[in-house]
Amino acid sequence: MKKTKYLLSGVLGLLLLASCEKLDLAPENQFTDLTYWTSAAKAQAMLNTAYSQMFSSQNFFYNEATSDNAYNGRGDTAGAASLAAGNYDSSLGRFEQEWKDRYSGIKSCNILLENIDRITDMDENLRNRMKAETRFIRAFQHFQLMTWFGDVPLLKSDISIEEAQAISRTPRAEVLQFVLDELDDVEAILPKNTEYSTDERGKVTRGAAIALKARVLLYEGRWEEVAITCEKLINTDANGTYALFPSYSGLFLPENQYSSEDILSLQYVPVDRTWGEFFDFAPLSAGSRLNAMAATQELVDAYLMINGKAIKETGSGYDENDPYVNRDPRLTNTIVYDGYEWKEPATGDVHTIYIKPGSSPDNPVDEYSPGSSATPTGYYLRKYYDPNHETGLASGLNLMLIRYADVLLMYAEAKNELGQLNQDVWDKTIKALRSRAGFTDAPALNYDGSLSQADFRTIIRNERRVELAMEGLRIFDIRRWKTAETVLNGWAHGARFGPSSQDNGYIRANLRSFDPSKHYLWPIPRDERQINPNLTQNPGW
Repeated sequence: MKKTKYLLSGVLGLLLLASCEKLDLAPENQFTDLTYWTSAAKAQAMLNTAYSQMFSSQNFFYNEATSDNAYNGRGDTAGAASLAAGNYDSSLGRFEQEWKDRYSGIKSCNILLENIDRITDMDENLRNRMKAETRFIRAFQHFQLMTWFGDVPLLKSDISIEEAQAISRTPRAEVLQFVLDELDDVEAILPKNTEYSTDERGKVTRGAAIALKARVLLYEGRWEEVAITCEKLINTDANGTYALFPSYSGLFLPENQYSSEDILSLQYVPVDRTWGEFFDFAPLSAGSRLNAMAATQELVDAYLMINGKAIKETGSGYDENDPYVNRDPRLTNTIVYDGYEWKEPATGDVHTIYIKPGSSPDNPVDEYSPGSSATPTGYYLRKYYDPNHETGLASGLNLMLIRYADVLLMYAEAKNELGQLNQDVWDKTIKALRSRAGFTDAPALNYDGSLSQADFRTIIRNERRVELAMEGLRIFDIRRWKTAETVLNGWAHGARFGPSSQDNGYIRANLRSFDPSKHYLWPIPRDERQINPNLTQNPGW
């Protein structure tokens, strides 16, 4: 599956790249020509195109830098620096690119759905399954659009250039209902993950439809429905077989792809289809060229002590002068800090990463230095580093869009908001995640019935942050919780390598600004509104 899914023919790629008609972003010739739709293989080629348009590795990673988890300190990749700083308008390129990419993917789906029945010599089960996969992708694309922009044009069918230039925005509630209805429909058609052959791994499954529906409902705060939906995947094989992978660090290594935790992933293939963002994330001594995105001190501080206490909590044992000892093991598996022992899993070689200025005994390449190619926050990234990388740290690792840990966290959050978080729910979710992470102290693992709903809310939200760090989801959480106006206003900090007279020595990395009157929705891209005056604008823009 991986070797065929994304190796698109030159003709298909050129057709997509050649389009420039905004909402009408796709080919009007070969794919819609009656002579094209002659075989299941050609339909699969079109479906491959739709799969490849679902998401990009760039957005997967740099979405973190639009949140309080990371800082895009070099350039403005995917608009992350502008979005985090709050100094943007409707002309920002990220808005236009997001709009274009999503509607390009939707058009690919609509073309397939409107033409696949033209193929006469095709197994009907395969046809129905491919339709279901396509409808899932189309729902996914609409979900992304409505999450960022609110009201967006709902496209259930392919449209002409003239229609694209006059279409209006559909109310968000209608788009939402379409997404939920589609996911309900395809759930009954899609195979379970255990029903696909090895060659077909990576295709959309019934479990993916259920998990995506849970995420959609989560963003809406429809807690009872979230809980019911998550239960369709928890402790049952009825809709697929899912479980936490035993090792948190191992989960992100190439030998453990397609694990029991992987529900939906962006598919890559070493050499043939790779992503290369780690070339700008890893320590320079580990082979990167520079640092373009680094974790913030605020994220580092979110990791608990091994006894389960927050670093500022009485009895935590936290030492500000030795801050990385006795911490949640996921910190070491995610973020590189001063004194980090960098191990190459493939060779077993270990070397120390020296980041504090003046600490390196021989090669200061990784040391923090304002204005240099090194980290602007005093941290580098580790999660998703591929030990089998190609030249330039290019990786063929799949990137997980939804994993089972997220299902457990969604379930815990929903049950708490319903006032139903008991020991059984805690043990299935937070305790299970912390045990897998490497916690062993009873206070970190055991359910505490004396805590209030608000206490558990804080715990669950923090657990989401550290478990899913650097996986592109934090920005969506702080937007739906309406906490972005708090955490994205003021300075984002780095390690304690700055002037002692300022913020207790923590680096002032980036000044953020978030206006709750308008920043919870992105503006409709300027160029789109110039082409189509029927596209209204969001409040404040």
